[in-house]
Amino acid sequence: MTRQWVVNASPLIVLTKINQVHLLSELCDEVVIPSGVVQEICIAPDNDPAKLWILNEGTIYIQDVKQIDPVIAAWGLGLGESHVLTWIYNNPGYEAILDDRAAKTAALALEIPVRGTLGVILLAKREGKVEAAKPIFEQLIQVGFRVSTQVLESALRLVDE
Repeated sequence: MTRQWVVNASPLIVLTKINQVHLLSELCDEVVIPSGVVQEICIAPDNDPAKLWILNEGTIYIQDVKQIDPVIAAWGLGLGESHVLTWIYNNPGYEAILDDRAAKTAALALEIPVRGTLGVILLAKREGKVEAAKPIFEQLIQVGFRVSTQVLESALRLVDE
C-alpha cells in the first residue's frame, strides 16, 4: 500500500524542534507540503528549525495550492489546514497529517483520512524507525506540544509502552 501524506505546519514545527522530521519521508512514499503551510512556517524568525528545514531540505515537498476549495473554505480553518484539506479533497488517496481539532473534524466529515503527530510517532515505533515512543512524546511536550495525559497514556498502550 502506498502512503501519501499532506503535512500541516504543527507536525512540521514540533518534529523539526525534536529532530524527528526525517520520519515523515521515512514512513511514507510521498510527502506534500502545501504552499499555505509554507507561508505559515515562514513567518517565524530566521533561526526557527521548521523555517530552516522548509527552505532547505523541505523545498522538494512543496506543492502550490492556488485556491482553497469552496467546500473546505466553508469550514473556516486556518490557511495551512485549508491548503492541506484542499490538496487532499482535489487529490484523493492522500492522508492529512495535522493536529488541529477543527481541521480533524472537517477531515473526518469529508472522509479525508487523518493522522496526528502522535500517530506518526506510533507508526514509527510499529515500523521500527524509533526504539520507543515515550521519550519522543516527552520531547514533544518539552517543546510545547499540547496533549492530555490520558491521550498520551492511551497512545503508549497502543504500542505496549
